[in-house]
Amino acid sequence: MVGAILTQNTAWRNVEQAIENLKREGVLTPQGLIEVEEPKLAELIRPAGYYNVKARRLKNFMDFLYGEYAGDLKRMFSEPLPALRAKILTVKGVGLETADSILLYAVGKPIFVVDAYTKRILSRHGMITDGTSYQDIQDLFMRSLPQDISLYKEYHALLVKLAKTFCKTTPHCAGCPLEEEWPISRGR
Repeated sequence: MVGAILTQNTAWRNVEQAIENLKREGVLTPQGLIEVEEPKLAELIRPAGYYNVKARRLKNFMDFLYGEYAGDLKRMFSEPLPALRAKILTVKGVGLETADSILLYAVGKPIFVVDAYTKRILSRHGMITDGTSYQDIQDLFMRSLPQDISLYKEYHALLVKLAKTFCKTTPHCAGCPLEEEWPISRGR
């Protein structure tokens, strides 16, 4: 859950450094995060960038966890997916992608995460238009794939890998595994 919040607008390697700092200080627990002072938390997560904003978002999430579930992760995890998603989305600073990352990767709920990489790949291959909503893209995957947590994680990881390897900001289409299946739409 911490990783999902910290990875907003930053590379995962920077998040890993921030998480290591939290572990080293012994605050990578709900109790540790609720008790640590916000300025100290900001300093610990500095490698993740936007550290003051992200410290506030982590505190907001901890306030939610303690306000709704008395800090009990098992209680939170037992909540049905639609209800839990709706509640997480009320946390200031947590949007759809972050909420769904928390639900899929931390809580283990079957929901597909849509990120900028996914949008870029689908748009370039003419599968969506630039204005397609997060929900419409997510629905496309959830209708087309079996409801399987491991599959959703693997599929998302493969899309990230594809985007980082071939479908970069400037596309490198030669050798892309999608090149023959879905030729890139020119002009995108």
